Amino acid sequence: MSATAEELAMSESLGNPSPGGRWKWLEPINAVAAALMLGIVVLLLAGVASRYLFNFPVVWIDEVCSISFIWMAMLGSAMALDRNEHLRLTLFVNLFSERPRIFIDAFGLVVVATVLVALLPHAVEYTMDEWFITTPALGIPNSFRVAALPFGIVLMLVLVIRYALRSPDLRYLLVAAVVVGAIAGLLWHFSPQLVRAGNSKLLLFLVLFVSVSLACGVPIAFCFAIGTISYLAFGTNAPLSVVIGRMDEGMSSIILLSVPVFLLLGCILDATGMGKAIVDFLASWLGHIRAGMSYVLLGSLFVVSGISGSKVSDMATVAPALFPEMKRRGNKPREMIALLATGAAMADTVPPSIVLIVLGSVAGVSIAALFTSGFAIAMVLLLGLAILARWKARHEDMSGVRRPSLRVIGRTALIAAPALVLPFLIRSTVSGGVATATEVSTIAVLYAAFVGVVLYGGISLRKSYAMLVETAALTGSILLILGTASAMAWAITQAGIARDVTQFMAAMPGGTIVFMILSIMVFLILGCVLEGLPAIVLMAPLMFPIAKNLGVNDIHYAMTIVTAMNIGLMTPPIGIGFYLACRIGNVSPDEAIGAIWSYLLALMAGLAVIAAVPWFSVAFR
Repeated sequence: MSATAEELAMSESLGNPSPGGRWKWLEPINAVAAALMLGIVVLLLAGVASRYLFNFPVVWIDEVCSISFIWMAMLGSAMALDRNEHLRLTLFVNLFSERPRIFIDAFGLVVVATVLVALLPHAVEYTMDEWFITTPALGIPNSFRVAALPFGIVLMLVLVIRYALRSPDLRYLLVAAVVVGAIAGLLWHFSPQLVRAGNSKLLLFLVLFVSVSLACGVPIAFCFAIGTISYLAFGTNAPLSVVIGRMDEGMSSIILLSVPVFLLLGCILDATGMGKAIVDFLASWLGHIRAGMSYVLLGSLFVVSGISGSKVSDMATVAPALFPEMKRRGNKPREMIALLATGAAMADTVPPSIVLIVLGSVAGVSIAALFTSGFAIAMVLLLGLAILARWKARHEDMSGVRRPSLRVIGRTALIAAPALVLPFLIRSTVSGGVATATEVSTIAVLYAAFVGVVLYGGISLRKSYAMLVETAALTGSILLILGTASAMAWAITQAGIARDVTQFMAAMPGGTIVFMILSIMVFLILGCVLEGLPAIVLMAPLMFPIAKNLGVNDIHYAMTIVTAMNIGLMTPPIGIGFYLACRIGNVSPDEAIGAIWSYLLALMAGLAVIAAVPWFSVAFR
């Protein structure tokens, strides 16, 4: 049955615009965001050249890039809203009939509007307060940077109002607004009791509210935001300006600057055909065996893991390059996303992992030993996923598949050779101290663009502009999730959950075995809500002394908790890594969520082996 005109009109007005429904007045914003993206790449390249070639570091480049980055992220968030590219879970929404679904969409729009209205005055206040703080290199007020937050919020609010005004029937929006207002009124009335309720209120705000919002199809970033805002507003005495501060910190980390650049790199690899050349070579080598393309994906993730300092960047490097060709070869998108997300879970164990560096620093563990152990641990996880992929492909029809001749393999290797240089260029540049993990992404982009133009046919100016715009929108949707997740993580931290957990674990009987099981459970849960570094900084100083007193090897313990944390990050319905993988791979979470559980079980089996057998962690030191 086809959708009614009313349903289609309401769907468009509530943030699901048709392909021709984008707001033309947003085109200048697209152009500015594209220019900022290009400027970041150029400036980072200039920084590498000035420091390494001319021994003349330009100290203000990082500041300009940081300013450009947060502006691009906030503009990109608005662009993603206009393009309907904010990630959301619609699995449960689609179970309802037409009328309830329209109301749920309206409710989601009201929730988004509520978040934006609640944040706007505090974003303005935060910007005004930052006027008195000057940047160290440029000497300008920091307000010029953080003004991106209120500007982006206003822009998104305008888009939401536009969708509302285009609604053919405002009854759904009015009813939804009344429901949200009634809930807010009840929370305000019982606020004194909620403030005194202790940590049990976390179940209401950060579990129930977030879960309901997810089920109603609210974009993931706004789900995290509504849970955090409601918790701080009605369950604590903390000001909402804290959310803006945490968003600023979560979205503007210099490490995350590699995310959009690696996303752009993936677009270049796909547009020039370099990615296809790599896939063709690996496929000619492995594609004739069962699960061959899954092996190609896992191998590619292993090659890039740890380079960027971000699992998001690792996935962004691999997915755009491999997914188009894998789809053409018949691989199911849901299985590809599941393998991408779980394969990226090994990223923090592969040197030069930023998480391992920070862990070694805060816990007093040898970073060199962590790096050596990380390769072995990654291989254990890789083997588990490869075995599962092979089992899933047991019924794959291979009757028409023929093993390529050595001549064909040699020819594909020759074609792919310039592209195959790229991962080795990236890793050697980082390990050789030529560039940071952030800067190396721009070197990779320059190399890919040059080789793509010279050897692979190049990219038109129109296509280049489209890639810059798409990268900005994708970056905005990803970083808004990370920003709001950072705010929610702060709320959890301030509630004292970490302190209570460590005290409980230290008092538990059962010795080493019970402690290791509880540690795995804690870091699985932490991994769902805290991305890498915050979890390590928060818990490592508390947990490692307990492990040492129980006689647990520090390298063994480090590998166990890092692996558990990474698995948690990819575990739905909370783990943001899963949703980021879906966003990068352009696959609905509804479609992928059913496929990921078997892969998570494979990782859990690998984790059990790592935790039970210290040899894998310490044998190769």
